[in-house]
Amino acid sequence: MDVSVSSRNIELTEALRDVTTEKIGRLGRFLDGMDRAEVHFFEERNPRISDKDVCEVTMDGHGHHVRAKVSAADPFAAVDAAVNKLEHQLHKLKTKLVGRSHPRRSQRGAEPPAAELAASLDGSLPPVAPFLPVEDDDEAEGFRIVKSKRFTMKPMTPEEAVMQMELLGHSFYFFSNAETGLSAVVYHRSAGDVGLIDEAG
Repeated sequence: MDVSVSSRNIELTEALRDVTTEKIGRLGRFLDGMDRAEVHFFEERNPRISDKDVCEVTMDGHGHHVRAKVSAADPFAAVDAAVNKLEHQLHKLKTKLVGRSHPRRSQRGAEPPAAELAASLDGSLPPVAPFLPVEDDDEAEGFRIVKSKRFTMKPMTPEEAVMQMELLGHSFYFFSNAETGLSAVVYHRSAGDVGLIDEAG
């Protein structure tokens, strides 16, 4: 696995880099195809926060993305916590992928994937309302883009998009709908369910 390590406001020592590369790299054995991981360390500036050292890891491969963000008292403890969380996420992803490959193993009367995934979301993330219009131009000028990301969209079903949203820990997920060939968004609703917004054809 290709592991890249970066930091902000934290000294990235050789020992920390080596430990991180070794422990994150071993996660590749949990699921074939996860061939790249980005690890970023930074320090929380809020004096009220005791666990200031944050480790953020994003793993991807074959169109799947898994993300973990944890805080701890020091960077090494943060790595260990991130590894534990990612092991759980990868196991969950592998179980779902195997279940799709062997549908006969599923119990009769079980909920379909979409309902099962929606029921598993605990609603701990705040709901979002995508594409809200800006009514106050003066207020809008006060905002600025502070972070941007580029990623390759793999066509997937809405059920797969919900699974990716859950694994990444996001409140919404933008994807290419394999059923329509158009862009779409799944997102958490305030009622605890999941919503789907499809691009008009």
